[in-house]
Amino acid sequence: MLILASSSPRRKEILAKTGLEFTVFSPDVDERLLDNSLPPSNLAKEEARLKCYAVKALYPDAEVLAADTVVVLNGKAMGKPLTEENAVKMLMEQSGKKEKVLTAYHYLGRGKEIARTVVSTVVFRLFSEEDARSYVEKKKPLDKAGGYGIQDDSGLIERLEGSYYNVMGLPLEDLVRHVFPEKE
Repeated sequence: MLILASSSPRRKEILAKTGLEFTVFSPDVDERLLDNSLPPSNLAKEEARLKCYAVKALYPDAEVLAADTVVVLNGKAMGKPLTEENAVKMLMEQSGKKEKVLTAYHYLGRGKEIARTVVSTVVFRLFSEEDARSYVEKKKPLDKAGGYGIQDDSGLIERLEGSYYNVMGLPLEDLVRHVFPEKE
C-alpha cells in the first residue's frame, strides 16, 4: 500500500497521473516549527522527511511518500499567506522578480529510502496591486506557498524555468524517474 503523506489536493491530483493506487493520510506535523531554524534550501527537505517518518511510524509496512514546497525570494522563504492582505503583499514583493521554488520529496518503501529536491524558477511579470488583489479575491490562494498557484490562469507569471508539477507541489517527472521507474 502506498500512502501519500499530504493534505494537498494538488499533490493527490499529480500523483494520480502516475496510475498508481494510493491512499492519502495527512500527518500531524507542525511544519511551522522549522520555519525559522533552517535555511530555505533545507526547509522543504526536512519537512518532507518529518512527514514521511511520522506516517511510516504509524504504517510500518506501507510505502510512504511525503513532499513539501518552499518558495524562495531574495534568499527568504515566502511561506503561505495567513490572510488575503498578506497574500496581496506577498504577490507585490514578487512582481517583476524571479524566485526559486523548491519541492522536496521523501520516499520510504520497497527496501529503499529516496530523498530529493527539485528546483524550478518562476519569473513574474510586473503587475499592479489591483492585479494582485483581483487574483487573491478570485483564487483564494491562502493554502499555497508564495500566495499563488502556477495552475491558476492568473496572468501574473511571465515564464517558468523547470518543472510545472514541481511548482504545483510534486515534481512528477523526477518522482517517476527515481522512485517509480516502472511508470515511465
